[in-house]
Amino acid sequence: MLSRQAIGAAFRTTASRGVAGRAGAVLPFARSYATPASIPDSKPPVAVFGLDGTYASALYTAAAKTLALDSTSRSLATLSDVFKKDPKLPVILTAPTLSPGDKSQIIQELQRHTGGQDKGDVVKNFLKTLADNNRLGLLEGICEKFAILMGAARGEVDLTVTSAANLDDKTLKRLETAVAKSEYSQGKKLKVIPKVNPDIKGGLVVEIGDRTIDLSVSSKIAKMNKLLTDTL
Repeated sequence: MLSRQAIGAAFRTTASRGVAGRAGAVLPFARSYATPASIPDSKPPVAVFGLDGTYASALYTAAAKTLALDSTSRSLATLSDVFKKDPKLPVILTAPTLSPGDKSQIIQELQRHTGGQDKGDVVKNFLKTLADNNRLGLLEGICEKFAILMGAARGEVDLTVTSAANLDDKTLKRLETAVAKSEYSQGKKLKVIPKVNPDIKGGLVVEIGDRTIDLSVSSKIAKMNKLLTDTL
């Protein structure tokens, strides 16, 4: 079982690598965590920034050392879905008035969603670490940053598709197939991330790696406005 002390040690190691500057001072744990020689490299495959990135990297390291990356990834993906379904959850987690009892109830409820996916109680102890340090409000960002780390470890490329309204699975699959056949995929496996942003009015904004294809109505309106402004 992965202890909170172990997670704390991983957090300090991650912070010392420069993933997020001085954020390593957040956790007071001092116990070290030895890595058996047979365990694969536990260093995060890419750098993710911000305090949520530091925690996500620490969790990646800790999970890798106990061969629990896949189960931890599934648990965090489940929690990410919870955030999408409950828009009030981020507000609750960031409430300054949360008592120790409140935090304990929140952790129990989050654990109920992860069910038996949490190998070795990695996520359970991680949630307790966040609660102890008043960082539960970072959980949504941590889930997103951890997904980035796992995607990089699996050799995946994020394909972010932003639309004004939800797209059905058939449409997303068609987009994935089209991009996979193009030069943009670089022959790598694509991970489709659908997002909704009513501000684009219509159309799509497709992001793959560091490239963006803006086919949104808002972009076309902006270009038209600029053309009119330059002409008049």
